[in-house]
Amino acid sequence: MIRSMTAYARKELSQSWGSAAWEIRSVNQRYLETYIRLPEQLRSLEPIIRERLRNRLTRGKIECNLRFELDAANQNHELLLNKRLAQQILSAADWIKTEHYAGDVNPIEVLRWPGVMSAKEQDLDAISQEILSLLDTAIDEFITVRETEGKSLATLIIQRLEAVQVEIDRIRGWMPEIIQWQKDKLITKLADANLELDNGRVEQELILMAQRLDVAEELDRLSTHVKETYVILKKNEAVGRRLDFMMQEFNRESNTIASKSINADVTNSAIELKVLIEQMREQIQNIE
Repeated sequence: MIRSMTAYARKELSQSWGSAAWEIRSVNQRYLETYIRLPEQLRSLEPIIRERLRNRLTRGKIECNLRFELDAANQNHELLLNKRLAQQILSAADWIKTEHYAGDVNPIEVLRWPGVMSAKEQDLDAISQEILSLLDTAIDEFITVRETEGKSLATLIIQRLEAVQVEIDRIRGWMPEIIQWQKDKLITKLADANLELDNGRVEQELILMAQRLDVAEELDRLSTHVKETYVILKKNEAVGRRLDFMMQEFNRESNTIASKSINADVTNSAIELKVLIEQMREQIQNIE
């Protein structure tokens, strides 16, 4: 299924521990680039998040942001006292008092010593699992948005493919008359010049002229490219690069037709082909 590279999704979660919200947005990019923003306490999740994005997406510049807040009412956790460390500090203070006749130790100062007091933290492992589950849901929605926009892109491309085939059929219908007109013109010129050429030489010149003008092979290849593009659009995988390659092939054939043209109608159709191909190429730049 065709997916656009431009999309946005947001998923929120509220629990007893607080709230979290994922925002995922993307724009077109030749390859996959991921930019992840996380709060400091969940920084360790970045490799996991990056891997999940790479497993689900293949192209685009992806920005993935997490907004995370712990409930203030649940942050007043029980204080924990490191009794062993506090005792070591008091023992050291008693020794200093004995040896150097220093003053009494203020218990509050002991409590302020790094590592003596700590607060029991939330179970971040459990919270992380909920946040990662929410990420999966956000990615699902993100891909759905990409597919919805991809359908619109595919519709636009199909419309252009149909128009390309119309121009191919027009040129194909004109070519026999154009070649015959050019043959008659060449024979007339030879007759006016009173050149004595044998019939074999004249026939050879006519054949060479017809070969220079004939675009049947180019038209056949264009029709084949149209059919192949339809097939690619139906594939259930990332097809942006394949479609981009097909547009290069379309351009090659349309340029050759334009260079061989000696007729205003064919020239106009060749120009229209190039316009249609460019319109498809612009749409394909947004396809994953």
